[in-house]
Amino acid sequence: MPKADFYLIGKPRFSSDPSLLVCELAKRAYAADLPTLILVRSVEDAELLDDKLWAFEDDAFVPHQIAGQDEDDVTPILIVPPGAVVASRSLIINLRDECASGEFDTVKEVVPADPRERDGSRERWAEYRRRGFDVRKFDM
Repeated sequence: MPKADFYLIGKPRFSSDPSLLVCELAKRAYAADLPTLILVRSVEDAELLDDKLWAFEDDAFVPHQIAGQDEDDVTPILIVPPGAVVASRSLIINLRDECASGEFDTVKEVVPADPRERDGSRERWAEYRRRGFDVRKFDM
């Protein structure tokens, strides 16, 4: 059964910069040898996350790139802006407003601290449940 894990941001470290949680999830995925797609909302978001993954921790190494380069099939973590075509991977970190689609084992949804931004995640929660996912919540 596929899983949908919702990470609700509440801790000050992540609420002031939600991209730190995305970096932490990507770091864990790499350490677990899980090929990962990070679905972002725009090319600008992809570039910001690319920069953040290089700098979020002094001693962290998370091999990644923005999708569309020659090494897409071997790079462990791919940042995927809208319109980029990539092969499925077992793990997806979804930062978009709609549910992730395609073949995967687990999707991780990052839910902002701002209550006004949580309505979309409630809709995605319900949609994943309708699709038969095991849906779980984690307070971060």
